[in-house]
Amino acid sequence: MRGVRRNAVTTTALGALLLLLGGCGGPGPAHPGSPHTKAADKPADRPTRIPGVGDRLQRRVPADARQVLAVYGDGRDSAAATVVLYAKRGSVWDRVRGWPAHNGKKGWTSDHHEGDRRSPVGVFTLSDAGGVLPDPGARLPYTRSAAIAAPRWWPRSYWHDFDYVIAVDYNRVEGTPPNDQTRPEGYARGGGIWLHLDHGSGTSGCVSVSEAAMRYLLRTLDPDRHPVVVMGDRADLSA
Repeated sequence: MRGVRRNAVTTTALGALLLLLGGCGGPGPAHPGSPHTKAADKPADRPTRIPGVGDRLQRRVPADARQVLAVYGDGRDSAAATVVLYAKRGSVWDRVRGWPAHNGKKGWTSDHHEGDRRSPVGVFTLSDAGGVLPDPGARLPYTRSAAIAAPRWWPRSYWHDFDYVIAVDYNRVEGTPPNDQTRPEGYARGGGIWLHLDHGSGTSGCVSVSEAAMRYLLRTLDPDRHPVVVMGDRADLSA
């Protein structure tokens, strides 16, 4: 519900350990990408389907979704990607903005498992957000907690990865803080898949973008518009 804010979360030692084991990070190739783009104005550029997404995944986008965050991976084994936000207006999907991004350092998989360093391909809802920093004006329910912070044994360049996060609803319980460790399909199926701040290389399975992009998404993704993420390498997305 719009405006809902949760109190800071107190995690147990076990929960904190699981978070650190399952958090995103890890070296990968840098990808400078391109600056964000604004929505096209020409009617011919306004598609009635999400660009680059084939029937298999297009059918999985909920009928009531009015915001789609598409993550276009450069290749099945690549950590480089582009994130594009689309908004549905009537029957057409308008491109709102796009950003360079990273995904799992080993690329993508349709059969994600804990520790495979690949991001899961699919369509997932976006229902919860949070981070170490104060709420920047998020529309999604936002949990501020120091327990979300990246572990300090990671390289210093990764320490701010989780200043802002948006939970991808893969193997998690919707309506809980992003660092909730409940995994309905079991721990082996992986979890803790987030959108978070970019450190310049691949992740453990999350999708990372710049701080400016995260702040924009937090202020724009609206639960009343039922946002989802459609993510995968370009070949899988278009199948």
